[in-house]
Amino acid sequence: MSESGRQAPGHRVESQSAVWESARTVAAAPRTRPAEVKLSVVIPCFNEVNTITLLVRAVRAAPWENIEIIVVDDCSVDGTREKLKHELEPSGVVDKVLYHDVNQGKGAALRTGIRAATGDLVIVQDADLEYDPQEYPRLIEPILANKADVVFGSRFAGGEAHRVLYFWHSVGNRFLTLLSNMLTNINLTDMETCYKLFRREIIQSINIEENRFGFEPEITAKVAKLRCRIYEVGISYSGRVYAEGKKIGLRDGFRAIYCIIKYNWFR
Repeated sequence: MSESGRQAPGHRVESQSAVWESARTVAAAPRTRPAEVKLSVVIPCFNEVNTITLLVRAVRAAPWENIEIIVVDDCSVDGTREKLKHELEPSGVVDKVLYHDVNQGKGAALRTGIRAATGDLVIVQDADLEYDPQEYPRLIEPILANKADVVFGSRFAGGEAHRVLYFWHSVGNRFLTLLSNMLTNINLTDMETCYKLFRREIIQSINIEENRFGFEPEITAKVAKLRCRIYEVGISYSGRVYAEGKKIGLRDGFRAIYCIIKYNWFR
C-alpha cells in the first residue's frame, strides 16, 4: 500500500480546540486500567533486513496487553520488503504493513503509519533495536496517571544502561536540544529521541510536513505550541555504529537546525 498525497501545510485533521477538549475529557476521567488502553506502535523501516524480525517480535513481547503493530516500509531494497511480505505479514505478528513505492524518509513513513493508527496512544519505534520495547509501561505511566499528553523517552535522563558511542553525536544532540528548548521554552533533555509517545487525538491532529529526520524538531515545536503536557522518562539506549546500519548524518543535523527555526518562528 503506497502513501497518497500530503496535506497542505497548516491543515489540521482536528482544530486545536477540539484536541484540547478531548485531552481535558481524558484528564478529568478516572485513572484508566492498562488493559483498557490500546497502544499503536508505528515502526518506520528502511533497509533493516537484519533487525526487523527481532524488533517486531520484541514489540509483540512487550509487557503491554493491547498492542497494534504498524510497520511502514519506505521502499527498502535489501530484502526487508520481501521479509515483511512473505514472513511477517503471513505470520500475523504484525497488524498492518504499509508500503511506500518510493523512498521518502522517516518523517514520511511516520506520517503514513500515524494516519493508520487506531490505538488510544501512539508511540514511535525505530526498527534498529536501539530502543527497548520492554520500557513501554514506564513511558505510558504519566499518561495513565493523567499527568501528560506527550511523553519523551530521554537517553540523557536517569540512570539506565547506555552503549558508549560517538562523542560528537552526543554533543550535537545536546546542542540541538538546547536550541529547540530556547525557542519552545520547554526544558527537554533529549529532543532527538526516537521514543515519543502521544495521545492519538493529539498526534493525528498535527500535519507532519518533514519527510526525513526533521520530524523530531518539527513535532517538538508543534506539541509545544499546542501547550500539551509533556513529560520525560529516562530510558536505556543501545545505539549502533555506521557499520551496523546507522543512517543519520551531518546533513540531517543542519536540517534539524533549519526545522527548529522554521517550526518555532515561521509556523
